[in-house]
Amino acid sequence: MDDRRMFTRFVVEFPMRFLNREENKEGEATTFDVSANGIGVVTSEELQPRNSLEMWFKMPDNSDLLYAKGEVVWSKTMDSNKYKAGIHLERPDLMGISRLLRASNKLRNIPLNS
Repeated sequence: MDDRRMFTRFVVEFPMRFLNREENKEGEATTFDVSANGIGVVTSEELQPRNSLEMWFKMPDNSDLLYAKGEVVWSKTMDSNKYKAGIHLERPDLMGISRLLRASNKLRNIPLNS
């Protein structure tokens, strides 16, 4: 299967909150990878494909929350009470992803120029 992604994915873990707009239900998740137009998350509840989400990412440097909207593209069970899901962002957000990566690198003391 060919990988048709336009943007590179980065392995980063951030806590996030979300609002499932179809079910009017809040939840929590952790990212496992991010790109400018998509996010992979792990959550304790199954997210249904085509559901719209509003998401707030907690920045590790305690700055403002990063807000995004997206749609669940796929969801699968990992084990009991753990699910993985892929979320396509409504608009590619290069600045927002840059903030996440900078904050992640600061936590790990990795210079961005290396």
